[in-house]
Amino acid sequence: MPVLEGRVRHRLDDLSDRLGDADWLDGEFSAGDLLMVAVLRRLNGSGLLDEYPNLFAYVARGEARGAFKRAFNAQLAAFTAASTA
Repeated sequence: MPVLEGRVRHRLDDLSDRLGDADWLDGEFSAGDLLMVAVLRRLNGSGLLDEYPNLFAYVARGEARGAFKRAFNAQLAAFTAASTA
C-alpha cells in the first residue's frame, strides 16, 4: 500500500470511529459537517469510502442537505466566474 493511501486510510479509520453510528459529528448538522463532507467528496471514485459504510452514508446525508447544496452552488458559481474572467 502506498504511503499516502495508508495515511488516508488511517484518517478515515479515525473519522469512522469518531462518527460511529451518529448522523453528524457533533450532534446537530454544523459547519464542521459541511466542510468534512466537502473533503470526503474528493474521495469519490477512489473506492476508499466504500470500505466505510458509515462515512459513505454520512457523505450522502450531507450532500442531500439544502445547506450543503447552497454552499456547493455558491462555490461553483465563484469558481466559474473566476475561471471565465
